[in-house]
Amino acid sequence: MPENRDDPHGRRIGLKLAIVRSDAQVPEPDVVTLLAGGPGEAATEAWVLEAPAFAEVRKHHDLLLLDQRGTGGSNPLSCKTAEQASDQNALTLDLDKIRKDVAACLNEVKQKADPRYYTTTIAVQDLEDVRRALGSPPLDLVGVSYGTRMAQHFLKHYPGSVRSVVLDSVVPNQAVLGEDFATDLDDALKKNFASCMAAAACKQRFGDSMQTLYQLRDALRANPHKVSFRDPETYQTVERPLSEFALASVVRMFAYEPETAALLPLSINAAAHGDVGPLLGQAKILSGDLSGDMNNGMSMSVICSEDADLLAPRPQDQNTILGNHLIDAIKAQCEIWPHGARPDDFHAALKSNKPTLMLSGELDPVTPPRYGKLILPGLSNARQLVFMGQGHSLLGRGCMPQLLGRFIDQPDPKALDASCLDKLGGTPAFIDFNGASP
Repeated sequence: MPENRDDPHGRRIGLKLAIVRSDAQVPEPDVVTLLAGGPGEAATEAWVLEAPAFAEVRKHHDLLLLDQRGTGGSNPLSCKTAEQASDQNALTLDLDKIRKDVAACLNEVKQKADPRYYTTTIAVQDLEDVRRALGSPPLDLVGVSYGTRMAQHFLKHYPGSVRSVVLDSVVPNQAVLGEDFATDLDDALKKNFASCMAAAACKQRFGDSMQTLYQLRDALRANPHKVSFRDPETYQTVERPLSEFALASVVRMFAYEPETAALLPLSINAAAHGDVGPLLGQAKILSGDLSGDMNNGMSMSVICSEDADLLAPRPQDQNTILGNHLIDAIKAQCEIWPHGARPDDFHAALKSNKPTLMLSGELDPVTPPRYGKLILPGLSNARQLVFMGQGHSLLGRGCMPQLLGRFIDQPDPKALDASCLDKLGGTPAFIDFNGASP
């Protein structure tokens, strides 16, 4: 593809894609397309974890995995500087250091790419070109998190290319990435901790975990300091800075999935009593898992071009656990990282009559159920499924793989029997490291 679509004679970049063959000898003519999250995740790499969710789909359909430009094998906007700085920046909020690291990353990246041309709008055009190169099959779009933004914009620009849409952990076009992170995290934490308070053993063991978390945050705000804990992978004692930003970043990572959210009351209580090992040790594993999958350069290209200028610190968020820290960090990054063009109607609400199924986790700290409700008025053939007790990214949860297969086979969202999801519930909070109370 031309990197700059307005200059077809300029730099050209390769796009990595894969076709996952159907189990059927003669698959259906439509092709299911996984749109990965992030922004910054590559579909061919995400497939390792997502594959079980598509087992039913593959009985009758081929799948397309396309690494969005800037990720995976599609001219990734990666740099050694970002990889070396990511762990440290997750634990401290030094805006000058962030700017310095971003400038160093840009110096590496600009040798092979112009970050202005790695936006959602341009990636949508790439996908349509790939579809045509494959013989112009109709696509069933399955977007996860940021991938739901990609799905909506592809549907908006190429409605004739789309047969059906699944939006998992949906981000409405109207949303500005980063704007609601603080309030959404606090809301999810309060709901999680309310479940602990409702269980006698958990309440007796930990009391009000939200109050404990705020007290710990206030103590770190007054006295950020270095702490020591045993690395859960190397078993060596390591030293890390612990600040209110580090605490917020770690807690936010825990809140994404019910299994890790169930560890929060226990881990916060331990940290409040001086043992940071459970909190920071698990966070190191989680951040390591994430950092290998996300491309920070592509993420900055998307957010700096599409959202950053619309972000501003909000007074009402100042005393939340996350506060305005992430917004400050994004603004600092985007002072340095180049901005691409954003169409005037980029954040306009989606309007479509295509069959659309939306999946929302009740306890999702970043794409809550109200996001799905915000999209529904513009969709005449859509349905939202809310997964009780669940967090972010839902395709593989419970009976959803079977429902996904049925929906792709017969894309009628309102006729889909989703009663099997009623069996889902939250993960009880751990009382100790043996698990929840009997």
